[in-house]
Amino acid sequence: MNIVLCGMMGVGKSTIGIKLAELTGRRWVDTDGIITTRYGRISDIFEYYGEAHFRSLETEVTKEFAEQDGLVISTGGGLVLNYDNCELLKKNGKLFFLRASLETILERVYADETRPLLRGADNAEERLKGLLFERLPVYEHVADYIIDTDGKSVEQTAAEILALAAGEKA
Repeated sequence: MNIVLCGMMGVGKSTIGIKLAELTGRRWVDTDGIITTRYGRISDIFEYYGEAHFRSLETEVTKEFAEQDGLVISTGGGLVLNYDNCELLKKNGKLFFLRASLETILERVYADETRPLLRGADNAEERLKGLLFERLPVYEHVADYIIDTDGKSVEQTAAEILALAAGEKA
């Protein structure tokens, strides 16, 4: 069984995924990291090939790792918007939606120019609000568990996930 982390950019999927792997001895996989290693910077993929091409790469990576067992998988922010990706991940994993407030997310991603969905936005805060409004219901729907991360340390969040996963024998 895999532990799968989903949620908006900036909620801590990578940082918490690394901590979970460290605590459990599981292998950590970051879908955006795999795509970057294989195909180049995500912002370049968006710019030169478009978002649809990037989403197809996400599905390719999802198929590859969803079939494996005993992983901690940190997904890209939009990966679970594709129903097929969710189905693949749920066959052998539990989805943990890491939820954070708009303020927390803005604080974490504001200076990060590598975020392709915020790049060139006249008002990054408004763009992020729109993405959050669009994605929040999907994250909540697909998640097996919702973990609020505001005001919690990485260690506290990881401990909460592990306690829930232990009940599922993840």
